Amino acid sequence: MYLYKEHPCKGQACTALCTSAPSPPSQTAAVPSGLLRPSPNSGAPLGFLFPSFFGIFSKKKEKQTEKNGAYDFCEADCFLAYRDNEIVGRVAAIINHKADDAENIVRFGWLDFIEDEEVLRALIATVADWGQQHGRTEMHGPWGFTDMDKEGLLVEGYEHLSPFTCLYNYPYYGEMLEHLGFTKDVDWTQRTLEVSKELPPMFQFANLIEDRFKVHVVQPHSMKEMGNRYGREIFHMYNEAFAPLNGFSPLTDKQIDAYLKTYVPIPDKAFVALAVDDNDKPIGFVFCVPSLSKAVKKSNGRLFPFGFINILKALKKNDTLEALIMGVMPEYQQCGIPVLLFKYLHENCIKRGIDTIIMNPQLEENYKVQSLFGDYKTTPFMRRRAYKRAVMA
Repeated sequence: MYLYKEHPCKGQACTALCTSAPSPPSQTAAVPSGLLRPSPNSGAPLGFLFPSFFGIFSKKKEKQTEKNGAYDFCEADCFLAYRDNEIVGRVAAIINHKADDAENIVRFGWLDFIEDEEVLRALIATVADWGQQHGRTEMHGPWGFTDMDKEGLLVEGYEHLSPFTCLYNYPYYGEMLEHLGFTKDVDWTQRTLEVSKELPPMFQFANLIEDRFKVHVVQPHSMKEMGNRYGREIFHMYNEAFAPLNGFSPLTDKQIDAYLKTYVPIPDKAFVALAVDDNDKPIGFVFCVPSLSKAVKKSNGRLFPFGFINILKALKKNDTLEALIMGVMPEYQQCGIPVLLFKYLHENCIKRGIDTIIMNPQLEENYKVQSLFGDYKTTPFMRRRAYKRAVMA
């Protein structure tokens, strides 16, 4: 195997190319559609929703740092694997200095490869070599720059259509990583919640919670109003609520502003619940969007020429929500705030014909979140896994 900083010549064995060098990075962004064989349950990526994806694969370093605020505290390089001048794999090597320095970790992410262990071996060897050059001893992934990026390989739930907000991969990904000496680091689980036509019994305590803790759910006129009024505070709350979780890296104001610009116009206010205290300070939130998996797959992840029509239809009429993110301030986590948030969501789901909510991936040891939905009928949906291994294995 060889590591190249320029386009490899045709006829060589599997090689790796660093996309941060002069090379066609647009090919890197298009890799998934070329690498993955068709599957009825794979989700096609909708690139415009994920700004860091384009930041990581920008043509020049200055454009990377401009588009992705994570470069203020991260280092990264992107690699393509070639065989006979054809792209057969990709990977990103990342160091998050906020989250990874204490344990000397190099992350790998954006991992895709054909069903050939030689390709994966070349990609992992490249990340290991890059990590060793940066003084790293442990390798973890798939992770992104932060928890706002997609992370974890799918290991269970292949029978379901993949949420458009999550990674999709074939079973051989995990199998081959394990063959190369990787072991489980952490798992994230996903469940579906059945939205009944009647409100669950736990909502009878909503008024009591509001009165006792002087809190209520905000009902803004528009998402723009919510973003302008509470945007930064919501993400600061996110930083506090998620701080204890594995591998978490708090967002900077630069990142927050980019996410607000990208995401605020997308959600429907009916599916965004925000709780505030009597000083109008955010203390809990849930962001959901109508599932776009079928619409995105139908258009193969493309907005044009007609993909946007399918997406607009799915945003207006749908029977499934995807929960993107939820959190509660630490000092309010024993106060029943999720009851208020999900009461608001549930009532709007009934009005809009939603009968299923696909929960976002949640760390399996995050027992506080895992125990929130006792009054709902839940069904296991998918399981995702991050792996770890010593750099020099």
